[in-house]
Amino acid sequence: MMCGLLVALAVPGGLAACSSGSTPTGTGTATGGASTPGGATPGGSPIIAALADVPDGGGLIAGNPANSKPLVLVRTGETVKAYDASCPHQGTAVSPPENGVITCPNHGSTFNAADGTVTKGPATAGLTEVPVKVEAGQVVPA
Repeated sequence: MMCGLLVALAVPGGLAACSSGSTPTGTGTATGGASTPGGATPGGSPIIAALADVPDGGGLIAGNPANSKPLVLVRTGETVKAYDASCPHQGTAVSPPENGVITCPNHGSTFNAADGTVTKGPATAGLTEVPVKVEAGQVVPA
């Protein structure tokens, strides 16, 4: 304990560097709108994410400007679909899509990234689609 106290006193931020609360890089996850540029498009629509930030053939988790619920964004070329990131089984936040599959880390339910349908339970319903569109290189509510 004394060593930890000395590190905390000698190195500002030393304890924060040892924290396990950070998100691993390269996960395609940015909750709370952290990856969103903020602001609005020239048309006045609130920005969810820049199209360039959403991996083509994959996706990411982004904040929803309409409420505090995160969204799963799924990109295919210039088209983006969005789903409520809450698993319909128990509300756990799902992971970004990998190889066309969105997975709930809590109980292993899987969903088709193309349409949000459930492909493996225990969830019995698919993900709820949230209408979005691409406007001026930004993903915005439709």
